Amino acid sequence: MTTSDWKKAFKQLKMKPIKMKKYIKHNAPKVRKTGLGLKRCKRCGRYGGHISKYGLELCRCCFREVATNIGFKKYS
Repeated sequence: MTTSDWKKAFKQLKMKPIKMKKYIKHNAPKVRKTGLGLKRCKRCGRYGGHISKYGLELCRCCFREVATNIGFKKYS
């Protein structure tokens, strides 16, 4: 379920508090404690291809764009 779907559902359920409570109980996004869903890119918010070494917290795409500015050099 996307974020926009979540907001649309709330608009429809505002006038029905009992159904809204049940909807929230069963459809709320899980709170992540471990795994890929916890680590997001600082720049774009992407989950996949995450580089957390040296405290970068960037995805591989953002890292390629910013690497030279940070001070990394490309060899060969």
